[in-house]
Amino acid sequence: MAGTAGTRRTPDRGPLAGVRVVELAGIGPGPFAAMCLADLGADVVRVDRPGGAGLGVDPAQDLTNRGKRSVLVDLKDPAGSAQVLDLVERADILIEGYRPGVAERLGVGPDACLARNPKLVYGRMTGWGQEGPLARRAGHDISYLATTGTLGMIGRAGEPPAVPANLVGDYAGGSLYLVIGVLAALQHARTPAGTGQVVDAAIVDGASHLATMLHGMLAAGGWQDRRGANLLDGGCPFYGTYETSDGQYMAVGALEPRFYAEFTRLLGIAERAPDRADLARWGELREVIAARFAERTREEWTEVFAASDACVAPVLSMREAPHHPHLAARATYVEHGGVTQPAPAPRFSVTPGAIARGPALPGADTAEVAADWDVPNLLEG
Repeated sequence: MAGTAGTRRTPDRGPLAGVRVVELAGIGPGPFAAMCLADLGADVVRVDRPGGAGLGVDPAQDLTNRGKRSVLVDLKDPAGSAQVLDLVERADILIEGYRPGVAERLGVGPDACLARNPKLVYGRMTGWGQEGPLARRAGHDISYLATTGTLGMIGRAGEPPAVPANLVGDYAGGSLYLVIGVLAALQHARTPAGTGQVVDAAIVDGASHLATMLHGMLAAGGWQDRRGANLLDGGCPFYGTYETSDGQYMAVGALEPRFYAEFTRLLGIAERAPDRADLARWGELREVIAARFAERTREEWTEVFAASDACVAPVLSMREAPHHPHLAARATYVEHGGVTQPAPAPRFSVTPGAIARGPALPGADTAEVAADWDVPNLLEG
């Protein structure tokens, strides 16, 4: 392993201060899960491979690696697996996102790691999971959403399913479930009779679990198994988006009767809007709402609804969002290292999280980690 010393680590802070995490470098949900742990104060050491991940992303701009430190290890070399196991011996959590069986072949699978550290929480992040007919098959966010029925419920009626970036699968159904899993397992490991264990976080499991309420509604007859025909999927005319005169959009979520009454009053259609309870007239109601929104700009409608409980908001772009008065007041976005980015979440009254440092550059922190974790053989190779 080779590398130069990075900047010194900031003092421990956040609810996970003192927790040590080894992240075996990958892409997608694994790095984001490790970033969440780092945001909350964990000491995350990312084990990068020589040559990088091969995605062509500038490591200095990869925000999912913020708050971490990096060392370079060639896991195809037996000496590399020995270096990782030395880190594992001193860690609380390990995160890996390889296909099933790969970590074992590299000598850093659960058996080898738990033999060195019986209290270790071994987090495995995959799309299909560690077992099942598709476990060893390649896939991406869209593949997992398609299989779970999640993708099929997103989009307008009569149109192809809408792709929700990689937020619902990779990050909501993957990363966040991995974070929940490893922290729950860590709590168990720290009980008097607790032990380490393997956490199998599969995106297909998490994405399915996210739809629990909707499966209940489906069973009760309150949800139709098709796109754009339900209360929360754009089928409802008072829960959706409408274009304004300047080609922008407003989002409407006036579900409750009192909110809907305020919405129609401020929109100026209260006296002529079709009965919202008459589903047969939802198409007509949608046309009335759309025609009215098309008469003014997004900025004008934003001003109309700004001080109301009508549940109407402007649809902002990624660059616009940080400047919204509410998000600015809460510092939902912060600037770190010259880059505007989402702040750590959630918030804690006693042990706040923070962005401790910018994205980890591959191998930049080898000497520092070797000293802090007392693993001198990291400097070998």
